[in-house]
Order: sequence, then C-alpha cells, then structure tokens
Amino acid sequence: MPVAERHYRVDTGRPYPLGATLFDGGVHFGLVSRRATRVWIQIYDHAQDDSPSLEIELNEADNRTGDVWHADVHGLSAGAIYMFRVDGPFEPHNGLRFAPARPLLDPYARALTGGFQWHLEDALAYPDTGEADVDLKRRGPSGAARLPKCIVVDPTFDWQGDRPLNYPLSETVIYETHVKGLTAHSSSGVQHPGTYRGVIEMIPYLRELGITSVELLPVHDFDQSEHGRVNPQTGEALSNYWGYNSLAFFAPKASYAVDGSRGGQVNEFKMMVRALHAAGIEVILDVVFNHSGEGNHMGPTIGFRGIDNPTYYMLEDDRRYYRNFSGTGNTMNCNNPVMRTLITECLQYWVVDMHVDGFRFDLGSILGRDEQGNLLEDAPILERIAEDPILRDTKIIAEAWDAGGAYQVGGFRGRWAEWNDRFRDDVRRFWRGDPGMVAGLATRFAGSSDLYHAGGRKPFHSINFVTSHDGFTLRDLVSYNQKHNEANAENNADGNDTNYSYNHGAEGASDDPDVERLRLQQMKNFAATLLLSLGTPMMLGGDEFGRTQHGNNNAYCQDNEISWHDYRFRERHAELFRFTRGLIALRKAHPVFRRPDFYTGRDNSMSTRPDIDWFDTTGKRFDWTKTKSLLGIYIDGTEIVDHQQRNDDDFYLMINATNEAHDFLVPEAPEDQEWRKLVETSAASPHDLFEEPNEPRLGPTPTVQVAARSLVMLRSCRSGC
Repeated sequence: MPVAERHYRVDTGRPYPLGATLFDGGVHFGLVSRRATRVWIQIYDHAQDDSPSLEIELNEADNRTGDVWHADVHGLSAGAIYMFRVDGPFEPHNGLRFAPARPLLDPYARALTGGFQWHLEDALAYPDTGEADVDLKRRGPSGAARLPKCIVVDPTFDWQGDRPLNYPLSETVIYETHVKGLTAHSSSGVQHPGTYRGVIEMIPYLRELGITSVELLPVHDFDQSEHGRVNPQTGEALSNYWGYNSLAFFAPKASYAVDGSRGGQVNEFKMMVRALHAAGIEVILDVVFNHSGEGNHMGPTIGFRGIDNPTYYMLEDDRRYYRNFSGTGNTMNCNNPVMRTLITECLQYWVVDMHVDGFRFDLGSILGRDEQGNLLEDAPILERIAEDPILRDTKIIAEAWDAGGAYQVGGFRGRWAEWNDRFRDDVRRFWRGDPGMVAGLATRFAGSSDLYHAGGRKPFHSINFVTSHDGFTLRDLVSYNQKHNEANAENNADGNDTNYSYNHGAEGASDDPDVERLRLQQMKNFAATLLLSLGTPMMLGGDEFGRTQHGNNNAYCQDNEISWHDYRFRERHAELFRFTRGLIALRKAHPVFRRPDFYTGRDNSMSTRPDIDWFDTTGKRFDWTKTKSLLGIYIDGTEIVDHQQRNDDDFYLMINATNEAHDFLVPEAPEDQEWRKLVETSAASPHDLFEEPNEPRLGPTPTVQVAARSLVMLRSCRSGC
C-alpha cells in the first residue's frame, strides 16, 4: 500500500538515538542541525521515485531539543525509504549552504537504496553558465529519482553466538583486499562474484593461505560512477573502485550484496562476518572519516553540506571554501563535538551490531586536526576512540599522515597502531641494492624501535607492509622501474613517483627466464622479510601469487581485470604461493617471530646469548659503519613474557642484497643442537622452504654460501628432532 494511503501518527519522540530506529509500531527519527530553521522527513514508496509520497514537517517547538530534531512516526516499518529536507540561511561566505528544495541523506542511515546508477550531479542543479560564482546561488529544486535514499533497517539477526575475535595484534597476519576485487574475476570460480557472499565462498582459500584477518577496502556506501571519465586506451568508463569517498558511514555498500531487498545488504554483510569468524578470520574495515563524497564548494549537496555545513566540515577563513587536507575537496571537522559523536557511535555500531574486529583510519592525521586545521597535541577524537569502553578491545590502525603535509608515523599514542611506511621504503631500498641500507633493514626487522619504543609502545603497533592497495603490487614492484597509469586518464600524472622499485632487466612482462627467476627470488625475499620481522605484517591480496596491475600504481578507478584477483596466476606462480603460505605457517608456529616486546640486544638470566645479535659474513659482530648489503642475524628463541620463560628454537638469518654470492660463517649452534636449513629464497620449490622437522642438516661445514640477492635462514634443532 502506498505510504500516502496508510494510517500514521506523529509523536514528539526523544532526541536520541539519532538516525532512523525501529520501535514497536513505528520508526523514531533524529537529526542534528544547530542552524536549521525547518526540517522535514520525506517518505518514498520506491527507490527511484522522483518525489516523496509523504512529507512530515517537524515543529520546532515540539520536535526540537537543543540541536536535535526528532519525531516518532507510527505506522512505518522496516524497509521504509526516507530522506530529510532542511531549511536555514543561505550565506556561503559564512559557511551556510542550506538548500531546502533538496532531499538529503541521513548521516546515520543504516542502508541506502541501490541497484541503479547514481547521478549525484542531479544534486548540483547549477545553471550551466560557466560562472565562477555559481555556487553563491541557492541550489534550486531537483528530483530524487536518480539519487540514493535511506532505508529503515531491521537490526535483528541470528548471530549464532558469534562475537568479534579480537586477536592480539602480535598474533595477527593481515590480508588487505577489496570485497569486489577478491572474487569479481571469472577465475575465482564463485557463484556470487564481487559480493559479500563471494567473500564467504573464498573462505577455504583464505584458510589455506593462513592469514588471520582480512582488511577490507571501504564498504561504507559511495558513488562508484562519480568520475565521469573514460579509459583513453579502451574507452571503458572509469569508476570510483576503491571507494574512498564515503557518503554514508553506517551503510554497507549495496552493490556488494546479492540480496537486493531493502536492507538486504546489512544482513548479507553480517552473514559474511559470521562466516569469516566461524573460520577463525577477523574483519577489519578501512574507514574514511576524513572527508565525504560531497567534494568542494562546487560539489553536490547530498547530505552533510545541506544539514549543517560548518558543523560537519572544516572551512577556510573565507567560509565559502573548504579546507582540503584530504586532497579530495573537503575535510570533515572531526574534532567538532557532533562529528566526534558521529564517529564514535559509528564505530560502536560496526562493532556491536556488525561484529567487526577493527578499523584502519584513512588519512588518520586529519583526525588530529582542529577546526582551523592545526595538529593537536591531544586530539579529543583520537583519545575517545582509543579509550572508549565499547571499542577497548577493537583494533585501531592509523594511516599516520594526510594530504595536507602531516606525517606522524611513530607519533600516535597509547594503543594506536600505525601503517609503517618507513618499513615499506627501507625494505624496498635494501633489496633493490641501495647502499647504506643495512641499518635501516635491521631496524625495521627488529620492530622499528626508533619509532615506537620511546613512546612506550610495542613492536606490534607497527603495521609492517611492503605493498598495499595504494602503489605497486609485489609483482609490479620487481617488474617496473616507472609507474604506468595511462589508463587512469590523467596523463600518468597521478600516483606516487617514488616507488623504490626495480624491473631487473626488462620493463614489464618478460619471457627471459633469468629475469623471471630473479623477480621470483626477490618476491620471496620481500615476503620473508615481511613475515619474519617483528611487528604486525600486512600483505596485499594477490601478492601471494604474483598478481599484476601492469605497472599501474594508483588503480583507484580501475574496476576491471587490472584490479581484480586473477587466480590463474596461482597456478602460474604456484611456487610463490606455496612459499608465502609456508612462511605464514612458520610465523604462526614460532612465537619468537611474534614476540610482543622489543629485542634488548642483551643477555638474560634464561640464556647465554643476547636475544638478538648481528654479524658480518666472517662471524664477527657487525660494524654498522659498513654499507655493503650483507647481514647475519642471530635470534635467540628464549623469550621472557610477563616474567615467564617460554622457549622456541634459535634462528640464524643470512641476508645478501648484493649482486654476488657470499659465504657466511655460521655461529655455533646451541649446546646439543644442530643447524638445519629452513629457508633459502634462491632455491626452487620445494627446497626454498622446508617443512619442519624435515629440513636438511647443515653438515660439518661452518659456512653457507648465500646466493646474490637472496636470504637463507637456519633453525636450531636437537639431534633427531
């Protein structure tokens, strides 16, 4: 029955909760707007209706408490489609951009309508005059047919006893991937490609690989068709594939769901989380609270801008314009109390209602800026997230920089973890053969104490990575000297120019077996360095089988085979897959690689050796003034954790990033033990990584030859083990 023909009753309601919340017999609505003078609730019959079937104006005397507009509408139920309309002053130079003729998204919407191509340009409604000051005119009316709308969601779901897993960071191996890209390629073999259900179908693969946690690129709903550009090479429309332009922070992306019913994406997301948890795999979300998809002053008015622009956004001194620390046209006013509450309640919702285990905060330094953009010593929102009692066991990971010049790697406090790009760069440069990188490699391998120890933090607060979605894949890192982003239609001007990559003799694909052998060897070196270093490792999805983006290091707009996981490479590069899977298992089997505390370099009462020691090829203590890329690392397996001893094997790594083979003198094994060769990146499978306890004995010779650009690791073992 159309909404207009139903019986409904409007009551005053209470100022909380915000958003649209079901109660017995109706829906409660709450919206924050300090400067609004009038507010309407619009109810629609269908997702692509141009105008509402019912519009309810809220009475300021009865339906406003402080800055909150609220009402209870009896007669509405789950699945109802709604928007808001908000009136107030239109004074752009004072930052006020109310557009009462325009339907607006609820900042707390739990789901948005999907199944059609959005056209947010409909929310512009500017006359096409080319005038520079066109944004100084109040936006006129526009239909809502091609705009997303908010859905009232029934929160009930059978979780079957599920709870967030919340593994300690020290026990975590993160796999960064994209919900759609994980299964969109036909080689995935799933029945529901590119969806939350597709992720469920890939669980056996993820379990086989051995990772503990998936980190999903943004799932907060966004407009994937916003760019309006085409690939100059193919004529294919480009898209917002990565999703870093959120419009609804509480709403899972509708197009990633098979279920097209109203709110079906919420249940399907929950099904995915429940299934991943049942398989022992955590879910971490990449969240984008630093900006929204409304763009700069010329962008569409679809939500925050038309609700209360100065509350939600940082504005320039001339408040017509937006501060742009995100590089996308606007910056959220994260330390405004309203935004702080929204962010906190949003995180609580994803943890309590959606059962996710953690968050990676895109451009996290923005969360530390005040309204003028100054970096705060103790930013309220950062402390609130870290200390919130509901989020206390939840992983919080900062991208500790922004597009406005802030760089704070090592500078976040308390329990915040950080993406450590210093690890990425130092490890890349070392294996490329850059001189003088031995100390950098050693520091990163040992947990980056230069960044985290002085602040009382731990090695696991360093999220170690060599590659991520933003940059070259592992395969491309060893196959290209330069980025090749021509397909992005930006004249190859986008993406990072400083990649510390090396093509090893040919730019891109090569049929030279020597080039391909060396590339495989280097990929093994990177994987071994990542998974054997102290800290929390994060690997880019598809790197385990050498996925390529053909040199594109900024594939944000490529919703196609450039970005999707092509599992045919798993067979083609089966050796790399086996090696990576084995390294993950090795890390999980040996607590010495997951130790929660920094190495001290000193002897302890439980061992006659330092917990870590550094040697040159002759077996002498390493001289850190040397620049040649040769290093021996002795790791004592005796650990002291909470004043309790736990024993692991000892390990000896011999690392050679030069262009020549070198002999390493091996230290004596512990008493009554012998050395066995566990890892050798220059060897072909299965001799590149042996399964314990079947490794070959080292034999009587005290030296090991380490091939050029390779790594060898020995494990101590009692005779007969």
